[in-house]
Amino acid sequence: MRFIVLILAGIFSAHAYAGVYKCTDPDGKTVYRSGPCSEGKSSVEINVKTGVSTNLSEKENQAALSEAEQQKKMAQEKLEQEQLLAKQNKLKQDAVDESAKNQFLIKNNPTQFSPFAIPPYHPDQLPDLVKNFQNRLPEIERFRRHAAEKALASGQCGRVEASELDIKSEKNALVFSVDCSSGKPFHFNEQELVR
Repeated sequence: MRFIVLILAGIFSAHAYAGVYKCTDPDGKTVYRSGPCSEGKSSVEINVKTGVSTNLSEKENQAALSEAEQQKKMAQEKLEQEQLLAKQNKLKQDAVDESAKNQFLIKNNPTQFSPFAIPPYHPDQLPDLVKNFQNRLPEIERFRRHAAEKALASGQCGRVEASELDIKSEKNALVFSVDCSSGKPFHFNEQELVR
């Protein structure tokens, strides 16, 4: 190898500091050049001063692979963000749908519900307590309705004045309180309200 380098050093003395390029085409034919190899050829740069060779084709392949991996990672992150946004939008829409059912129930039963018995929790303006459980907002709106109906069904609640998420709620154990015109308070956990 050193012998070849010395010969090449003499041949390409004007370009000694720039290096020599060993170019190999797909058929295995090898030529030495003073400039970079043309596209499609395997390229090795030889420093005639030190005898060190660098496989440029390999470096290019590694750079291309690294770029491809980076693009794949960015595409995956974008997909995950889109999926998260879609999930959040669905959750908000489901909560709005449940709120609409609550308002329909109240409007059609004015003797059993005060107009503000189950005010909607707006997804973008949640009370502090509800924010802690915002990923369960559709369930919360549904359970508020079920809690109000269960209190009325007891026969001890003349009219529902308020049905709210209770401060005793925990992540997987929501609690709801219902205030009635009779003055009797009701408390229900989510297991009691599942239908």
